[in-house]
Amino acid sequence: MVLAVLAYFLLNQIFFQIVYGVTAVNNQTLLEELRTGSSPTAMYLLLFSFVFMSAGVGLSARILHHRGFLSLLGPVRLLWRDFRSVSIALLAVMAVVFVLPPWDMGGEYVPNMPLSTWLMLLVPSLFFVLVQVSAEEIVFRGYVQQQLAARFKSPMIWMVLPSVLFALGHYLPDTAGENALIIAIWAGVFGILMADLTARSGSLGPAIAVHFWNNVSAMLIVSLPDELSGLALYLSPFSMEDTEALQAWLPVDFAMMFVLWLAARVAIRR
Repeated sequence: MVLAVLAYFLLNQIFFQIVYGVTAVNNQTLLEELRTGSSPTAMYLLLFSFVFMSAGVGLSARILHHRGFLSLLGPVRLLWRDFRSVSIALLAVMAVVFVLPPWDMGGEYVPNMPLSTWLMLLVPSLFFVLVQVSAEEIVFRGYVQQQLAARFKSPMIWMVLPSVLFALGHYLPDTAGENALIIAIWAGVFGILMADLTARSGSLGPAIAVHFWNNVSAMLIVSLPDELSGLALYLSPFSMEDTEALQAWLPVDFAMMFVLWLAARVAIRR
């Protein structure tokens, strides 16, 4: 992990130094947009930078464990089959939820960009979200979970420990304020459910599918206004720091997470 993290930070620094060097945009403006993910360009750069997380663990797998990068994904045919099956199931569930009330979040959605612009950006946006979620799954379920499972029999280690690390990565008190802890707990539970899907499938296909459609909903359809909102069609009527509103919706979010996990379990049927 030390090697993977060092490689990630080094490649990330090189990438953004190149971006700052070649962009015609004022660097201070770009830095502010990157800090909050408030524009499509900033979002594409931020999401693409996750590829260096994949590169870092790929380097560790090759140098220290003598494993190829694709071994972190599982059998490619199985990955694609389960990704497709789970995606179909999740889209069906999400479509049902979308048409059922309530049709707001305690207040009207705030338009973030014209529908025509959003549609024009949709295909590349989906690609970059896939890059981001795939990188996180490759690191936490592909690398950390697999290496721990090869060494320890207890799922309390190979399921829980990567999920704790995943939760720590989502603990952002500067952004989320008092809500930081509950958001981190949500991420930890999500990590455990993705670890279960990975163990049952034998590939990252189901975990990537659940993570992908969850992030598509949160980044491309309705986003919180605080950060990572540059590609969203709408913004929620409350911010990440709004303790009362966010905590009122978190039980719904937890329930939805379990519903999607169960749908994925049914889709892979093992």
